Amino acid sequence: MSFNNDDSRRGFGNDRKRNFGRSPRPNFDENKFNREHPDEAPAPHNDHENRGFGERPERRSFGERREFPSERRGGIGSQAHLRRDRDNFGGRPSRFEEHRFDNERSFNADRRDIPAERRSLNDRPTFDDRRAIQDNIVPAVGDADAAPQVAVGGIKEVEELLNKNPLQVHRVLFMHKSGNPKLYELQKLAKRAHVHVQQVDSKILDSYARPNHGVVALMNEKELLNWMDVREEFFKARDTGEKKLIAVATNIEDPRNLGACIRSSLALGVDILLLPAKGMCGITPSVARTSAGALEKLRICRPDNLEGAIGELKMAGYQILGLDADTETNLAGFDFADHVVLAVGGEDVGLPPFIRKQCDAVLRIPMKPEAHSYNASVALSLGLYEYARLRIKA
Repeated sequence: MSFNNDDSRRGFGNDRKRNFGRSPRPNFDENKFNREHPDEAPAPHNDHENRGFGERPERRSFGERREFPSERRGGIGSQAHLRRDRDNFGGRPSRFEEHRFDNERSFNADRRDIPAERRSLNDRPTFDDRRAIQDNIVPAVGDADAAPQVAVGGIKEVEELLNKNPLQVHRVLFMHKSGNPKLYELQKLAKRAHVHVQQVDSKILDSYARPNHGVVALMNEKELLNWMDVREEFFKARDTGEKKLIAVATNIEDPRNLGACIRSSLALGVDILLLPAKGMCGITPSVARTSAGALEKLRICRPDNLEGAIGELKMAGYQILGLDADTETNLAGFDFADHVVLAVGGEDVGLPPFIRKQCDAVLRIPMKPEAHSYNASVALSLGLYEYARLRIKA
């Protein structure tokens, strides 16, 4: 037989620790409060807190409404705001009249910002989907005021271009780390055709052509010439005594600059313009527009090896000249030969080393020390003029 006392109930030890040294909370004595504070009303007490365990609240009769304090009447707890909105439904705008997006504010904030004259269904703001750009699409880099460079996407399409018209392909973009063996074989084909290849992110490929299957070819506006097909003409000109002028443009990235070089070359009697296989902008629509029709009339060649082509011309007796500010030889009054190769580089990098080391002379255009450099097309025009002013008679 066991004896159970009050100390054996669950949690008694915690209650003892919590209440040790504390006096029990006294009950509110309304009569004592009125004697001590005759001018003050007693604080309202909650019958629910003073009810004993198991004591049920007083029941109201059927139909009797519960009285609420005046400060709670019409508040959120009484759901009076729902009744007010229901009674004033005619003046509320419909939820279908608001043009909602995920990044907009709440409905009440939108109602405050939208004027009353725009709250009708016919006057709602419209979404211009032409200007919508998805987050996963990167716009192609190019001229904002010109047509974009022609891009061809797809493995079979790019393969056919490399086999039939490789000199019209400016460069080929491959998806970085694609893991596709077909793309690897296509990249080897592009290198055999001496077409510049580049590994880029898939977002850049999507900005040029969709679908693309991981490869995009950027096209030139004109199919360029093969050096092996035209070099015999310039080799024989040395034996026949026919004067020839060859221009070389390297490291030019601005399409308008290249278009101006093409235009000046045609006007000043250049027989052919040589371009490198990489490190240049392509023959884009902006180049064609800046050239003002000269692109279709001037012969443009892209040798597989520009350094080797210049070396062959040097061996054939051509005078190799370069234009650069870092030299002491002045362009004015220079003694030109009858067969000249005149090369110009970009504004920032100048002549490439593989051309500079083959030059018979590097010429400097007179310039004020305050100026940084000449535009590449301007420098080429001045050099061509100095040579051609004795050849072209008005």
